[in-house]
Amino acid sequence: MEPRRAIRMPALEPDPIFPRPEPRRAIRMPALEPDPDAARPEPHGSLPMPALEPDPDAARPAEFWTLSGRGRCMPRLPEPTPPSNLISFMMERLGMGDEPSPSLEPGQRPVGRSRNNMAMARRGQDTENAEGAVAALPGHGRGLWRGRGVVLPGIRERDVTVPSRGQPHAAAAPTSSPQGPQPVLPPTPTSGMLPAASKPAPALKPVAKGTPLSMGLNLIKIHCQNEAVYQYHVTFSPEVECQTTRCAMMKEHWKVTGDTTAFDGTILYLPILLTELVTMKSRRKSDGEEVSITIQLTKTLKPSSDLCIPLYNVVFRRVMRILGMELIRRDFFEPERATILHRYRLQIWPGYSVSIRKKDGGLFLLADSIHKVIRSDSVLDVMHSINKQSVSSFRDECAKQLLGNTVITRYNNRTYCISDIDWNKTPKDSFTLASGEEITFADYYRKTYGVTIRDLDQPLLVSTPRVKQTPGGKSSLDSILLVPELSFMIGISDLKGSRAAKDVMREMAQSPRQHYERLTSLLRRIKDNADASGELMRWGLSLDQDICRTEGRVLPMERVNLRHSSFIPGKDLSWHKEITREASISVINLHFWLLLYPKRLQDVAKDLVTTMEKVCGPLGMQVNRPVMVKLVDDHISTYGKAIQDFLQNHENVQLVLCITPSSREDLYSSIKKLCCVNSAVPSQVISAQSLMGHLVKTRSVVQKVLLQINCKLGGELWGVDIPLKELMVVGIDVYHSRSKRQCSAVGFVASMNQTLTKWYSRVVLQMPHQELAESLQVCLSYTLQQFYKENHYLPKKVIVYRDGVSDSQLNTVLQYEIPQMQESFSFFKYQPSMVFMVVQKQISTTFYTVTGEQFGPPPPGAVIDHTVTSLDWQDFYLLAHSSHQGFGVPTRYICLLNTSNPSNEHLQRLTFKLCHLYWNWPGTVCVPAPCKYAHKLAFLSGQILQHQPNQQLNNKLFFL
Repeated sequence: MEPRRAIRMPALEPDPIFPRPEPRRAIRMPALEPDPDAARPEPHGSLPMPALEPDPDAARPAEFWTLSGRGRCMPRLPEPTPPSNLISFMMERLGMGDEPSPSLEPGQRPVGRSRNNMAMARRGQDTENAEGAVAALPGHGRGLWRGRGVVLPGIRERDVTVPSRGQPHAAAAPTSSPQGPQPVLPPTPTSGMLPAASKPAPALKPVAKGTPLSMGLNLIKIHCQNEAVYQYHVTFSPEVECQTTRCAMMKEHWKVTGDTTAFDGTILYLPILLTELVTMKSRRKSDGEEVSITIQLTKTLKPSSDLCIPLYNVVFRRVMRILGMELIRRDFFEPERATILHRYRLQIWPGYSVSIRKKDGGLFLLADSIHKVIRSDSVLDVMHSINKQSVSSFRDECAKQLLGNTVITRYNNRTYCISDIDWNKTPKDSFTLASGEEITFADYYRKTYGVTIRDLDQPLLVSTPRVKQTPGGKSSLDSILLVPELSFMIGISDLKGSRAAKDVMREMAQSPRQHYERLTSLLRRIKDNADASGELMRWGLSLDQDICRTEGRVLPMERVNLRHSSFIPGKDLSWHKEITREASISVINLHFWLLLYPKRLQDVAKDLVTTMEKVCGPLGMQVNRPVMVKLVDDHISTYGKAIQDFLQNHENVQLVLCITPSSREDLYSSIKKLCCVNSAVPSQVISAQSLMGHLVKTRSVVQKVLLQINCKLGGELWGVDIPLKELMVVGIDVYHSRSKRQCSAVGFVASMNQTLTKWYSRVVLQMPHQELAESLQVCLSYTLQQFYKENHYLPKKVIVYRDGVSDSQLNTVLQYEIPQMQESFSFFKYQPSMVFMVVQKQISTTFYTVTGEQFGPPPPGAVIDHTVTSLDWQDFYLLAHSSHQGFGVPTRYICLLNTSNPSNEHLQRLTFKLCHLYWNWPGTVCVPAPCKYAHKLAFLSGQILQHQPNQQLNNKLFFL
């Protein structure tokens, strides 16, 4: 084993973890049948691959899906013995058969972190490696430790050299050389699943370097004063099926249980200890039968136990109700404090989002100041306005504007999603109550809520809830009928870009100081309200009277590279001026292209071409005169016929550019389908409204269009310094349509060169609203083939950024998606190091800088990786973009797998670098560029194309 040598990274300390790459050697790849659809490979640099296509008919069985967490679809994991249809299908197509994977060889790296090793680290037992370098204690998902996360089967304790805290572990880097023993995959179950991960014990996390920064977060420390929480099992004899009746019977015995209880009909939580077995008597009011109630102690829980967190969330909901707030879904609002915008007939309700979270620093209350926009017009008012505008297509327009939207019913403050409109039912129709009584909708609302329905001829809205499993195992799918007159629209999605939307956003905007005062006001209200504070104290809970303040770090600014120059961006991390004045890294000149426009927009088209010729010079791009086709009208068929005729009669067309009178989704979708599915030509659609402004604005728009066209043709705009060699970065995201019938689309984008400026993409369509990605093995196999064709070697390091995964799905992704990608490596008979990161951007955690009592937006590059991070995973919070106003909402990154073992700081630095590489915006974005590209690709394929794009476009960013 050769000694490890450190390589220097810009602005970083010498890294003992990444070895210096060895001289490349030829890779003897398996003899495979070539893909007949692929281009003929060149004799010296291509890697033949079999034709691997996902089976569009391989649908998941119905029993595969269960509901978990916040209504998300979760896969029901198959049994470990029989292989799943997908894995069996893929292994047959790859020629791997049903043979199990070989065992892990001595010296190879397992996954996770063991408790024994953490104990050794706490005792301070140190071990030196060959060079005596020092490394920080790895966290969850690090490549040298077992236990915290998963332990791959086949790994024996004696096969692993486990370092103690403070010392690194020397191991040979995986190479692509065919000489000597080949690295192989760790064995996985035949079903393609890894064993379930177990929750770890708390452990120390590494402390990375950076510029210190005092920060405040919207987390409030919770102190537990009780010694324990006691869990009891309650049985009723004879059986009482109604949960309401059970709860009422338990309340009758408050002298035994006390005033402080939490009961769901079966499980009882108390802050006091009862005798081991308590038997009580109650009488059922319905028939007078005597019922025996038995309470038996089952568990004694620590106050900070994970099992207590759901209980504490229920307690805090009671506290918010005591304060007079109304629960809507999972958040609390104060309608009496609403801001009314009479001009737009809108109401803005202030509120709070609260939940209890267990972090490295203990229990915290995560509180956020939020708002909800409610329309003053009912759905019936919206339908009347639609009828005035389009009488002939009234029903179609109602379906287009209403279906998929969320409404609130003010009589019970519940929200529903409109799935259909029943034109055959009215409030005069009747339905059957649970008691068997027949009653009309109008009479029901009058008797139950005291509401009189005025229009008795209006149709009813249909809301179909998610499928629920009944105790008998049958699915329950009962539709809910709503009255449009009593339903009100929520949100401003259809007002996007209008003046109304800007005014609403201005009303909801909060400065860091205002956000802080809202949170401290909530804490004062809880403290000053005797009932609210007493509810917490009965369970032994108390809150700090200030938010959590801790020390974060600011990562160094990255250097942005153009063709002839480099620069460090300013504080706002924007470089629009630089990229429009200097040449990009590489450009594709526009020689032969088509420009389509309606005849009434002829002047706009000529001005566009003239402006493109003027601004292309500083960009380093040459733009020739296009073939201009004037259309008689702007109908979809007119555009489609002109594009088809031109592409059939001409070859080597570089670009199809269409000018449309307005932003029409149907026309845009038709053009994209013709160019991205039926043909393989990059396309650009421009609304004439964006070209009719001031000359300076039009020039800026054209500059951005040219930069986007350069990307779509295969050009490279800018880059950053990437110190890691032989690296491939992958981004994965899944798009779900609002329609329950439309397939979900998986976007898979991977880098193809050292500077991470060339990308390759794949798309997989799967079952509607299925979050877990299938066919990742197919996508990665094609990607590795393309990488080898471009570079003549395979990557030694693969870093994956997976977007759109919730906390409840982390273990499932670990067990289902990662093995798919690992199997792809075994097909190529090599084992690269791999890092799998989950990206969560829809979070409630917020940052602001704290200087004394002054609060401000945090700078880009602010990161926190301690105190408020997870106990179960190695994670960190990174704010990569600039917060122009208000506080900063960071992105959370969770490491599920790490066999490369870079330091936590290096992962943060690489992630921050990738946030600079999204070419649709000359600045940093909130997530790494591969995730943004994967999201754009998945959205285009799932929403617009509803089909897989033409594979000849896979090596271009045609989806920008």
